[in-house]
Amino acid sequence: MLRRAAIVLLALAAGAASAASSAPAPAPNAASSAATLRIGSKRFTESYILGELLAQTAAPHVRVEHKQGLGNTAIVLAALKSGSIDVYPEYTGTIGLEILKHAQPATLEQMQRDLAAQGLGVAVPLGFNNTYALAVRGDAGAPRTLSELAARGELRYGLSHEFIGRADGWPGLAKQYGIGATPRGLDHGIAYEALAQKQVDVIDIYATDAKISQYGLRVLQDDRAYFPRYDAVLLYRLDAAQRFPAAWQALRALEGRISAADMIAMNAAAELHGQPFSAIARDWLARHSDKPAAAAVTTAPATATGAATTTVPARPATLWQRLFADDFWPLTRQHILLVVLSVAMASAVGIPLGILAAYRPKLREPVMAAAGILQTIPSLALLAMLIPLLGTIGTVPALCALFVYALLPIIRNTCTGISGVPQGLKQAAEALGLRTSAAPERN
Repeated sequence: MLRRAAIVLLALAAGAASAASSAPAPAPNAASSAATLRIGSKRFTESYILGELLAQTAAPHVRVEHKQGLGNTAIVLAALKSGSIDVYPEYTGTIGLEILKHAQPATLEQMQRDLAAQGLGVAVPLGFNNTYALAVRGDAGAPRTLSELAARGELRYGLSHEFIGRADGWPGLAKQYGIGATPRGLDHGIAYEALAQKQVDVIDIYATDAKISQYGLRVLQDDRAYFPRYDAVLLYRLDAAQRFPAAWQALRALEGRISAADMIAMNAAAELHGQPFSAIARDWLARHSDKPAAAAVTTAPATATGAATTTVPARPATLWQRLFADDFWPLTRQHILLVVLSVAMASAVGIPLGILAAYRPKLREPVMAAAGILQTIPSLALLAMLIPLLGTIGTVPALCALFVYALLPIIRNTCTGISGVPQGLKQAAEALGLRTSAAPERN
């Protein structure tokens, strides 16, 4: 019963969101889709830069749209499978362990065979390995290997929440090296500062992080070869290579050309010097190709909650400029529109359900339980489910998710408000001639 009610509510959400969207995304095989190569990227610096490199490399051969900052692996993968994007930069370790769920690192050929069943492919190793590693301050006497680190029980670990929870992260590493420490969860963005201020002694890093040299860190040698390789590659739809042959040939020419030193320098240009991602990619292509890269690339800095077409600005120098950057008002208007539409749709469905729950106590528990179940679904997981379900990314799944999360408080407050009307007021209303369509059942 509860399961059925949950499915009904989710279906209502999908229908309402679809109806509210005035410009749904075209199907992957539509003519407008076939004319545009859509490149995605995740929400971190290196992925933005690689996405720009791909977009500018393909731009001379086809119309290109770069959908930036779509979210984590689940979101971007769902967008790829649904046809909202055609290709995005990924890492072999993530593909093998997180996407394909292999217990052990797989070869590129094995991953190609497994992905082909899903209509996807992996190719074009870009030339660098951005694996996980642990780092300490470069002080005299600091450990040099992970085995030496394991023998130093007094050290304090500050690790990112993702690394602590990943199958190829902290649990396996601690077991492999016999580390008995309990790590403290830290956001990756502040881990370097915490290490420099001696609040922690060990942090997890990516091998191409720009701040490694800035903070003078010592990257510990993985002497037991625990961490798999995270070679940067392209994860793509198999039909994309057929639909955009010239652009795909240009992308294949990037194979093996981006070194780890190049990637560290590009990350540093963005994170330490505030250069725009598009300019960083254009400069690298100008230095490593015979022809200058084309500058006309449409970029859409869109999370799974929507898309706005603009150019990535340079990082603002002050907090005030960061808060009120060029995208502040467009994103504010987008946010307000999404909230207003989702609350309106949730009210249209939730208020009648709340009235029904108030006047039909037997239905109250199933309705509340179904709305409560939907409320407990994590937002990223819900978006990852809705993108393939609705076949698009952007406004429609965002509206649907916000609709789902608004249902429970609207239903509950409507039911509570009606149930809380004093009996005396009800009798007075009846004496004045007011009637309900159905008399409420008494508890």
